[in-house]
Amino acid sequence: MNIGAGFEAVFLDPVGRAVQQRWANAALAVAFETLDPVSAFPVVPGRRWGPGLWWSAPTGRHVAARSNAMRTQLMALDRDPQVTGLAGRPVRLLWPDRRGQVRSWVPQLFARYADGTGLLADCPGRPGTGGERALQAAQAVVAACADIGWTYRRLAPLDEVPAANLKWLAGYRHPRNQGRPGLMTEVLGAFARPRPLIEGAEAVGDPIEVLPAVFNALWRHTLTTALEMPLHERVIVSPGSLRKGRGAVPSGSLHDDASAGRGEESQGCVPAAGCPASDAVCGGAGARRGETV
Repeated sequence: MNIGAGFEAVFLDPVGRAVQQRWANAALAVAFETLDPVSAFPVVPGRRWGPGLWWSAPTGRHVAARSNAMRTQLMALDRDPQVTGLAGRPVRLLWPDRRGQVRSWVPQLFARYADGTGLLADCPGRPGTGGERALQAAQAVVAACADIGWTYRRLAPLDEVPAANLKWLAGYRHPRNQGRPGLMTEVLGAFARPRPLIEGAEAVGDPIEVLPAVFNALWRHTLTTALEMPLHERVIVSPGSLRKGRGAVPSGSLHDDASAGRGEESQGCVPAAGCPASDAVCGGAGARRGETV
């Protein structure tokens, strides 16, 4: 059986009504990146952690997130210049198994790429988790996505240092951190050749004013530095790959492991106070230096 052809998609339309369509038709016509979650991330009583929201820099929209692991993957995708839209849990997939029983899975994350293709993903907190149901669902969703030219991945957790660096830069993702008119041009000129971060910032002016613009440029890839090592004032900053704006990078740069998925079985959580619906913290107005995002 052509698994992709046997799939149905369930999602909420813009006014909140549940709609069910053939998967191939929905993937072609529906802007999943604009939709609300088809089912909410559950809140587990007694836990210190709960679902939260991530403010997406490219779209200015909030994206529902369930776990710290998912929030980290949202940060990575939000920084990917090839990604133009993000959504949490926007679609439920239904399909018949070999015995004719209907199976379902809700991938945790959807990303839209600049070429129009999509990524469905799950974000486990630890490698190898998921269980038999997740393994079987992943195999089916991989086939369904491949049938329409999309991708399903189980995104491996980022290492501690890159994740911490990414979180720091994400605090400067809002355009307001580009500063006064002309400041970003001066910043890019100061790093026209590789030099230590603090030296380039001081060459432009007061580091208190300049550093947010530097970090914003590092987030947007107009400047670059090695994120595998902890960020510090002497880290070498170089001209980036996108000095004139957002462009494309290979989608293979993402952690690629389609062998398992967690979907609705996800464990782990986002700090409820770390990314609430309030724009003041989550980024509707952006996050200031050192804020939790």
